[in-house]
Amino acid sequence: MNARHVLVLALLALMGLFLAWFGHGSTAELLVFALPPLLLAAGTLRRMRSAPFWAGVLALAWFSHGIMVAWSRPAERGFALTEVALALVIVFASSLPGLRARFARKPRA
Repeated sequence: MNARHVLVLALLALMGLFLAWFGHGSTAELLVFALPPLLLAAGTLRRMRSAPFWAGVLALAWFSHGIMVAWSRPAERGFALTEVALALVIVFASSLPGLRARFARKPRA
């Protein structure tokens, strides 16, 4: 399984988490929270070059949101810490191809 597959699975898991967490709420909550991971997963599957980048950028916001909720709302701590863990997986999976390219051994001339 490569980094792209891990990224897609993490984004879909995050979308599922948001559906479970905010599923009883308004449509606006679902659009704000569940739609972006779904669109980014679809873009990553279609090999859109910017989708992993934006997934990594939004993962920083998801990480911050999860930390904030975990500290401020103990009843939602499980959802929040799962969001934090998935955000970390998304950051790592979206960055891994670039890290591999950057630190790959260069052929000797």
